Amino acid sequence: MLGPSAHTDTFARDNLPPPHQWPDILLDGFDYPERLNIGVELTDRQVERGFGDHVALIGNGRRRTYKELSDWTNRLAHALVETYGVKPGNRVLIRSANNPAMVACWLAATKAGAVVVNTMPMLRAGELSQIVDKAEVSLALCDTRLMDDMIACAKDSRFLKQVVGFDGTANHDAELDRVALDKPVRFEAIATGSDDVALLGFTSGTTGVPKATMHFHRDILIIADGYAKEVLGVTPDDVFVGSPPLAFTFGLGGLAVFPLRFGATATLLENASPPNMIEIIEKYRATISFTAPTAYRAMLAAMEEGADLSSLRIAVSAGETLPAPVFEAWTTKTGKPILDGIGATEMLHIFISNRLEDMAPATTGRPVTGYEAKIVDEEMRELPRGSVGRLAVRGPTGCRYLADDRQGKYVRDGWNLTGDSFIQDEAGFFHFAARSDDMIISSGYNIAGPEVEGALLSHAHVKECAVIGVSDTDRGQIVEAHVVLVDGVAADDLTRKILQDHVKATIAPYKYPRSIKFIAELPKTQTGKIQRFVLKAT
Repeated sequence: MLGPSAHTDTFARDNLPPPHQWPDILLDGFDYPERLNIGVELTDRQVERGFGDHVALIGNGRRRTYKELSDWTNRLAHALVETYGVKPGNRVLIRSANNPAMVACWLAATKAGAVVVNTMPMLRAGELSQIVDKAEVSLALCDTRLMDDMIACAKDSRFLKQVVGFDGTANHDAELDRVALDKPVRFEAIATGSDDVALLGFTSGTTGVPKATMHFHRDILIIADGYAKEVLGVTPDDVFVGSPPLAFTFGLGGLAVFPLRFGATATLLENASPPNMIEIIEKYRATISFTAPTAYRAMLAAMEEGADLSSLRIAVSAGETLPAPVFEAWTTKTGKPILDGIGATEMLHIFISNRLEDMAPATTGRPVTGYEAKIVDEEMRELPRGSVGRLAVRGPTGCRYLADDRQGKYVRDGWNLTGDSFIQDEAGFFHFAARSDDMIISSGYNIAGPEVEGALLSHAHVKECAVIGVSDTDRGQIVEAHVVLVDGVAADDLTRKILQDHVKATIAPYKYPRSIKFIAELPKTQTGKIQRFVLKAT
């Protein structure tokens, strides 16, 4: 039963799945007041706790204390409500790279009672339009360096009425910054309900049609008070660094929620290449890092003799399974622990993890406190230990898709089915086996093959195509396209580059096919369905 809501715009609550399709929500040990606003909890409350002078955010050459962050977000919240007319429950989209201004905009919109949709800077206008339409977004806050695609999206949108620029470079020289400058540093935040929707996390399924996962205010505290407290043991002395976009819940948790919940410091990098990660760990004496296994592998390759990682307490790996050779190479070369874990946008963050006192290569670990997990067959029957099956999980967070009939596929009998195949050993540890579907996971990014196929098919050279994921030492998987060209087009490297550049210009560049194979015809069933398993076997 949902508690009272502060949303005057009831879109989010109106579009929750029907109650019988919800997963079981296990809240034992997670007790929050009926009224809760995570924007307040992560800023003003930390000032009240005595952390006002502690550094909250580092980025773009500046350090901001908790007091500065509290004042900044309150001014922005005033601007959103008084100048731009944000009402509780309105959806606000934020488009930016990882920087303090993006975090400030997220917190300010949350204080104003909005439902926030964080997006990656690499998304193009067409991809943004899908998100805007799904969430019925009326206001977008956009780093002024990234305005073109956002404006192009708004031009043809029936929902998006305002695009307001902010300065992500720390100069505060953009419309939103100028409006906020004269606003008061105190703001009476909207008294949202603990189960009011605070965040829409978008994830693409294998169809490429975006799904929005709906997360409550309490959920955002749960991932900190569960995983971050139990597994990471975060203290105010910790300094976080990482590469995942804040638009991913993995990045939002690791680079904003976790540090701010405990009075620690987040270091935000717009360009988090492996060498930059090493440099930032050394420069700011970072203690906890978040990135994907491929990045840790690249960090090892980039690490010069004498790289000083002595400050690092924990390296957290997620986004894809951590290969045993990377685990062993990292721990041998750095002498630092690396913790593999599995999370999902639907679950908000990591729900199974190794622990500092309990870790091993090629092991994902055990459920985080509050979560339960089991291995099941297609009929949801639990399988014996040692059997490969579908991973089912439930706990204090769970999948709630925004108005999406795929809810019934992800949640069955009260359990969340993550789409992964796992094995649970006799000791209770979980081991990743494979993806249960055809999602391609490359360098921690989820890429839907049909979306890439659509981009390729929009080029005049392409007659037919099919996209699969193939194993790759550095990236886990890469996107491989099998393309049938129209008559008269040469099957050569120039055509290959033309098609790759076309995909990069049509959808987010990281989704482009790194391998393109030209073939005479696609393998198909008699009914015309493409047999991707045949391509995977070649």
